[in-house]
Amino acid sequence: MTRAMFTLAAAAAISLGLGASAAKAEERVFKWAFQGDAQSLDPQGLFETFTVGFLSNVYEGLVLYDKDLQIVPALATDWEAIDDTTWRFNLREGVKFHNGNPFTADDVIFTWQRALTKGSQMKPTASKISDIKKIGDHQIEISTPGPLPTIARELAFLLIMDKEWSEANNTTEATDVKGGDEGNYANLHANGTGPFRIVERQADVRTVFKLFDDYWGEIAGNVTTGIFTPVGENATRVAALISGELDLVYPVPVQDWPRLETSSGVKALSGAEARTIFLGMDQSRKELLGSRVKGRNPFKDKRVRLAFAHGIDIDAINTKIMRNAAEPTGLMIAPQINGYEASLDRRWAYDPEKARALLAEAGYADGFSLKMDCPNDRYVNDEKICQAVVGMLAKIGVEVDLLAQTKSKFFGKILWSNDYDTSFYLLGWTPTSIDVHNAISNLIVCRGAGTGLFNVGGYCNAEVDRLAGVIASEIDPAKRAAAIKEAMRLHYDEVGHIPLHNQPLSWGVREGLGVAQRADNVLDLRNVTVR
Repeated sequence: MTRAMFTLAAAAAISLGLGASAAKAEERVFKWAFQGDAQSLDPQGLFETFTVGFLSNVYEGLVLYDKDLQIVPALATDWEAIDDTTWRFNLREGVKFHNGNPFTADDVIFTWQRALTKGSQMKPTASKISDIKKIGDHQIEISTPGPLPTIARELAFLLIMDKEWSEANNTTEATDVKGGDEGNYANLHANGTGPFRIVERQADVRTVFKLFDDYWGEIAGNVTTGIFTPVGENATRVAALISGELDLVYPVPVQDWPRLETSSGVKALSGAEARTIFLGMDQSRKELLGSRVKGRNPFKDKRVRLAFAHGIDIDAINTKIMRNAAEPTGLMIAPQINGYEASLDRRWAYDPEKARALLAEAGYADGFSLKMDCPNDRYVNDEKICQAVVGMLAKIGVEVDLLAQTKSKFFGKILWSNDYDTSFYLLGWTPTSIDVHNAISNLIVCRGAGTGLFNVGGYCNAEVDRLAGVIASEIDPAKRAAAIKEAMRLHYDEVGHIPLHNQPLSWGVREGLGVAQRADNVLDLRNVTVR
């Protein structure tokens, strides 16, 4: 990829409406709701698609995704490879943070270093960089430990913070979402370069966005004020849309699509999401947490993991809970992700008799007990899916105690900041780079310094790790595809996780509203038009 190529990309972005100021726009108010709130205003606090997408209206990376998930220049105007492990980025001049401070190379370097601090969940991205060198106020060189052809995609959600503002407000380290760090200034305040600034924030109640008059770029939509309200109850959220109180709500339970279709002035907006929902199992501890089985961990035995895979009826979940709107899968990535190969998308057959036989063979003829963690306000029908899994596993003799809770508590409990406190869990993943390596490096490789940090269950295979390195650096498509295929085969054969389905996009919108429904389920206010 050459500088010329990306200079052309910058010109294309301007022609698409991403490049000039719209300070004197007529007032247009947009009101929307999600099932939960952003968990922090700190862009390095929680690496969760909704929270990071929410903050992408306020903060920006060196690049950003357009409505079709194509990378376009943002705070960087163009970039080029200097050698196999060095990339030179030219930064956009004349950009201001919301407090008026100028954007420079120092802010990029500071953000990268902050993303490596203890509480940061952006370590998987930041650790792909070994150094950032300042060449000038608006030019940097980024070094990577090895060749990284996906460098631009990896940087889309590394949202740049103001070094001066952060130091002045003593927020030079990322907010720890485990808890106890709620007073971190960046957790409660925001100062980005994005098209919108936050003028009011009441956590779990309301957030108000205002168009930033000094924004460096132009936006495709016409929103000047955005009012966000988290609404946990599905019925309340849908009713607010139908009554006209809200312009857009998501997710809409798939069973409510007919309700929208028969109501005037609203409609369901659906599509295929690039998010895979899966189950994970603790394969690292010597003894499961909270289980009556003592002195051993059943999940260390492949036969137990395979029993769970055969004991869960994925098709029934899709039919009865997802109303046939999801796409059952045996892979950890969706078809929209670069590296997806349909021939690898195999699923274990639902076979409870085989499941019971495998448990007996592993020494658990009478089954066993364990605890399961699940969010109840993050994914489409998340708690209902977990309840169905609990019922299915009961039929093969496994007693599951389900803990379903709001996503802030869920993520705070199961992730590395709390020592992966879970035995069995449901999680969803959209690779932010829209490339398979993102899923492999975050979910599948062995946990280590900056890698496998979302591999909550601790699955580990040295050969998969080796192949992950090939996938990260190989530029020959055939060789890279072969490495992907082998890594996915090994993970499947070992039942490293149990993929369930690719989640459907499920939005409800007021008729006449113009909005781009991105496959990563991010709502970008740049692409909203209120009529």
